[in-house]
Amino acid sequence: MTEDDRGTGALCLVTGATGYIGGRLVPELLAAGLRVRCLARSPERLRDHPWADAVEVVQGDVTDAGSVARAMRGADVAYYLVHALGAGGDFEETDRRAARIFGERAREAGLSRLVYLGGLTPRGVPERELSPHLRSRAEVGRILLASGVPTAVLRAAVVIGSGSASFEMLRYLTERLPVMVTPSWVHTRIQPVAVRDVLRALVGGARLPGDVNRTFDIGGPDVLTYREMMIRYAAVAELPKRVILPVPMLSPGLSSHWVGLVTPVPASIARPLTESLRHEVVCHEHDIARYVPDPPGHPVGFDEAVRLALRRVREAKVATRWSSASLPGAPSDPLPTDPDWAGGSLYSDRRELCVAAPRASLWRVIEGIGGDNGWYSFPLAWAVRGWLDRLAGGVGLRRGRRDAARLRVGDSLDFWRVEEIEPGRLLRLRAEMRLPGLAWLEMYAETDDAGRTRFRQRALFHPHGLLGHAYWWSVSPFHAVVFGGMARNIARAAVADATARERAPAG
Repeated sequence: MTEDDRGTGALCLVTGATGYIGGRLVPELLAAGLRVRCLARSPERLRDHPWADAVEVVQGDVTDAGSVARAMRGADVAYYLVHALGAGGDFEETDRRAARIFGERAREAGLSRLVYLGGLTPRGVPERELSPHLRSRAEVGRILLASGVPTAVLRAAVVIGSGSASFEMLRYLTERLPVMVTPSWVHTRIQPVAVRDVLRALVGGARLPGDVNRTFDIGGPDVLTYREMMIRYAAVAELPKRVILPVPMLSPGLSSHWVGLVTPVPASIARPLTESLRHEVVCHEHDIARYVPDPPGHPVGFDEAVRLALRRVREAKVATRWSSASLPGAPSDPLPTDPDWAGGSLYSDRRELCVAAPRASLWRVIEGIGGDNGWYSFPLAWAVRGWLDRLAGGVGLRRGRRDAARLRVGDSLDFWRVEEIEPGRLLRLRAEMRLPGLAWLEMYAETDDAGRTRFRQRALFHPHGLLGHAYWWSVSPFHAVVFGGMARNIARAAVADATARERAPAG
């Protein structure tokens, strides 16, 4: 695609395009006639997005000054939509260093505007009393505002949209627990905002006058306690009335683990969400409307935002999810190339069998694996492994799928992530569970020389240290049941799919 094909508007650099907000902002910018360039650590994770051919992609990271400089060359506007999720005790320093690099390189490149999405901080609360994550977000905003490049810092509280971590937390807490023992923060007042209003403000931020260098509060028209949000969610979702019993002794730390057990959102993500609810987060101005006027029906109210999000979930039209971004501590190493790889031990479990079904049926089963369809073998073993992962602070099995039938590179899939997909042939998953090593699972749909459909399955494990080797040998006795059963049941499911399609009425 040539530059002319991409439009003639200002060139916008988007960081965090593999994440929840960034992945939704890109098509909105394109629709507004702007050109887009994405900075991504793993460009292949953008490959399968419907807008991939309409953008430029530069490989790099916001902590690497050289790649940031390359990405900003010729750009007009840059969106800063990344932050360290608190994977370690130094995440505030990582955020601080990345923001300084971004601001300095933007000034050197002569950019006309920076736009940053941060968190809404409570008025009158000393910054030292804020949660580390909210405090870091506020500091990043100050660094960018002081960069010498006109900056718009948009501050939002709870974002309501299909697939957002805040919405998923609210949704699962309300749907799964008709009677809830809840932390005291359910009485904290919050001003939620619909994701479409966040995106509208972000797009408008690219066209702000050059003398605007300030923060803007963005929120919806409703100010609610979390308790009221759960009650109203239940009403919109047509659930029976919920009974909510606050318990003061549940601290944000403890309640993050409680959220992690009840919802698909792991404790590592739930903690910053719950910590931010300790103090009232309500907008104190709506000045953004002076520059980005509210169209009719906007800002979207809470009930309508929930209704729209639920419709997207039910229609399986969730464009991005909170799990689109890599989680803290999750492995990111690509599959070692073999047989030339010389990085140490690489254990494998291989299965192969003929399938009495068309290759298309086999592929449908492979691409539909996980989520509600499960893993086709020993459900109790998979469930136990998921619970153990949750207890260890991992993501567990409950992340599910973004789309019930289709996968794309970068999608989370329970405690795996799609590392590669060749439609009709290969699905490669990389484990994001807590392991003493790196693990992958590959599934192939192929046709042999005799024209028969063949299924190949390969599990690989690269151990870290003695514990990694001990782990592999301790679980290998169960591979015949787990992986062997998976291969046989996938083959049976492919036959069932083919039979069902043969019996289905024509037309």
